[in-house]
Amino acid sequence: MKRFLACLFALILACPAGAVVISASPVTSTGVNLQTAQTGTGDSTNTIDRGYTLGGPCLLRIVSTIGATPTVTVNIQGSMDGTTFYNVPYSLPATPDTWTVAALTITTATTGNYIMRPATPWRFLKLVLSANTNVTLTSDVFAGWP
Repeated sequence: MKRFLACLFALILACPAGAVVISASPVTSTGVNLQTAQTGTGDSTNTIDRGYTLGGPCLLRIVSTIGATPTVTVNIQGSMDGTTFYNVPYSLPATPDTWTVAALTITTATTGNYIMRPATPWRFLKLVLSANTNVTLTSDVFAGWP
């Protein structure tokens, strides 16, 4: 697996409509939070802004807890302007060179780690939840390390 490059997240005061933009510089071991115990559908509680630093990869961690008959669809979306969002490439740690933009379907209590592709044109990052039945998500983004 390729080594992660260190990346910094710049704090930018511009905010996409209806969202809170969060960043830290540098990102600490606690990461930058996208959502904590979020249920229902829609955008993640927070949107991350990595500024114009488009170089290094980062790691997205999604932790799910479940109730009866659980399912949720999660799209990992990026944007250059904070307004127009689109699915961005990610890979799994077990297959770091296999990139996809497919939606995630979560049906169990699990912790999923997703490598966000380096040098991909997105400045803002959020999760979009749909078809959520009894799934609660907590998500954080961590800087890549060499």
